[in-house]
Amino acid sequence: MATSSSVSLSPIPPFRSTARIISQLNFTRHSIQPLSNARRRRRMLVRTSYVKTPITAKQADKNALQYRKLGDSDLVISEITLGTMTFGEQNTEKEAHEMLSYAFEHGVNILDTAEGYPVPMKKETQGRTDLYISTWLKSQPRDKVIVATKVCGHSERFGYMRENAKVLRVDAGNIKESVENSLKRLNTDYIDLLQIHWPDRYVALFGEYTYDYSKWRPSVPFVEQLRAFQELIDEGKVRYIGVSNETSYGVMEFVHAAKVEGLPKIASIQNSCSLLVRCHFEIDLVEVCHPKNCNIGLLSYSPMAGGMLSGKYLDENSEAAKKGRLNLFPGYMERYKGSISREATVKYVEAAKKHGLTPVQLALGFARDRPFMTSSIIGATSVEQLKEDIDAFLTTERPLPAEVLEDIEAIFKRYKDPAIV
Repeated sequence: MATSSSVSLSPIPPFRSTARIISQLNFTRHSIQPLSNARRRRRMLVRTSYVKTPITAKQADKNALQYRKLGDSDLVISEITLGTMTFGEQNTEKEAHEMLSYAFEHGVNILDTAEGYPVPMKKETQGRTDLYISTWLKSQPRDKVIVATKVCGHSERFGYMRENAKVLRVDAGNIKESVENSLKRLNTDYIDLLQIHWPDRYVALFGEYTYDYSKWRPSVPFVEQLRAFQELIDEGKVRYIGVSNETSYGVMEFVHAAKVEGLPKIASIQNSCSLLVRCHFEIDLVEVCHPKNCNIGLLSYSPMAGGMLSGKYLDENSEAAKKGRLNLFPGYMERYKGSISREATVKYVEAAKKHGLTPVQLALGFARDRPFMTSSIIGATSVEQLKEDIDAFLTTERPLPAEVLEDIEAIFKRYKDPAIV
């Protein structure tokens, strides 16, 4: 199966029931017990018996979504990943369940969460997103849901997430504690994809575009991070690993360390990618992650640029704008408001109208069709909004016509990454 191409349902070969595998492993659904050496050996034997079989979740028979293999892993995921960071802040548990059910009933088979969610991250709500997901998971076959989560990177602000650390680091102790807590909140025995939310070392993050030479700091060695992940994989608590908000340097170092030391290779990278944020990935990460090079699958976040590309913020007095997160949380994603993103968005909205598309169809159609895209992370605050997003993937001409792409490129040449502040 080609790693970068889409796959339909029929060619996916039958696979061993993950439920049966889990039963053989004697997983306990409600708690994580320490493994004896004998149990660890049995678990490793079972894992090696199915790692080469593509893993996919249940998909609707008549679904038009496409499914792609995630990097070198055996995860076959839908081209839409359900983002959950609003659960517990902007959304109630009931609303979260409604969106989860709608997404999975319409072919989505992967959800993305994080130990720090919901967003904005704060002590009072931390972990609530996972709790909402866990109560929904109780009614689902676990092996039919691909769960991705994230361990926080270096931070002096979020020490409340650890019992015995004031500063978050991506070292063995922090990783282990993060995973154990995530498993308890999610009420599951394993995580399908564990990602580093942002690096342990200094990098330009969340709207920063240039590397500040003076901010370099010592960081946890890449090998040490991978060894910690290896231990969790051997214990059966994590299946695959990935990174987020990473650079080409970071990806290459992780891949090199894994190869030299015989440690787990990252399967994915979760970075921002949209009509308003292209250069950071397309300049050189796209080469690094290419299937013929390092073969790292891209899970793009904010394909709607925090909702900006919907056009709803063009009228600040509209109800949609008032309810939008960019207005609800002053300073949040300021890169989309305190920049020329608004000016660029006007042009993209005009281009969509010219071609008989909605702004959502243009933005998500563009993200969907990028040749390097494995899956786009779609967040929503209502089933209606989620339906519009999923429909944009299913009903918009695939691929977008050449004349549409020509207009997109013309705007891009004038407004290259306007969200840079």
